[in-house]
Amino acid sequence: MIVRALAIILLLSAPALAQTSYPVTGKWGQSAGDSKGAIDCAGKRVMSFEGNQRTDSGGGVPAYRNRSVTTDGSSQYRVVDEFSNGMMNDAHTSYTLRKLDNDHIEMQLQSGGTLKLQRCK
Repeated sequence: MIVRALAIILLLSAPALAQTSYPVTGKWGQSAGDSKGAIDCAGKRVMSFEGNQRTDSGGGVPAYRNRSVTTDGSSQYRVVDEFSNGMMNDAHTSYTLRKLDNDHIEMQLQSGGTLKLQRCK
């Protein structure tokens, strides 16, 4: 009986458990468009998500390592990344990543801005 209760508790709490890889993969370019399919990302700000690493071609910090991803709804995630640069070590930033569809994501940044991205070719 106790084992069964523990199993039910674990199943119910599973969506709230943090993971350490991003919910998207590949390269994504900054785009305000809503066209279907991947876009040509030449000359655009590009973010690349691979495993627990994220790079950003246009931000103030070029590389991040994922600290946690927590599901916050069916296609929305709370993400915490850590980074180091010449001024800070083991700093972190948090944002909400929302999957709009297979080709579009949106990042609601800690600073208050929103970054719209579309899958790159």
